[in-house]
Amino acid sequence: MNELITATTTDTFDADVLTSKTPVLVDFWAEWCGPCKMLAPVLDEFATTYKDRLKIVKVDIEKCPELTQRFQVRGIPALLLFRDGLVQGTKIGALTRTQLAAFLDPLV
Repeated sequence: MNELITATTTDTFDADVLTSKTPVLVDFWAEWCGPCKMLAPVLDEFATTYKDRLKIVKVDIEKCPELTQRFQVRGIPALLLFRDGLVQGTKIGALTRTQLAAFLDPLV
């Protein structure tokens, strides 16, 4: 995982995401999820490319089921983009670089 990507927990989520001054892309994932593993290198690349405009945070659904339930995540990988503590957009499933850029660019 890129050093610019933060792993968050139920205890740190509000501080890491909801109070962030920068937009935050939250990746809900699991170790056993194949599409999550396919998305990981794309997120690593975007963490560097968008580092001045976007923060990327990962939530392991196995370790943080409360967050999964709180944000009604029903499929993974699930990407939720937060700005000013509110969800601005959601994408479910693995995305290509082009698809992720198309999702993020209008929102950050």
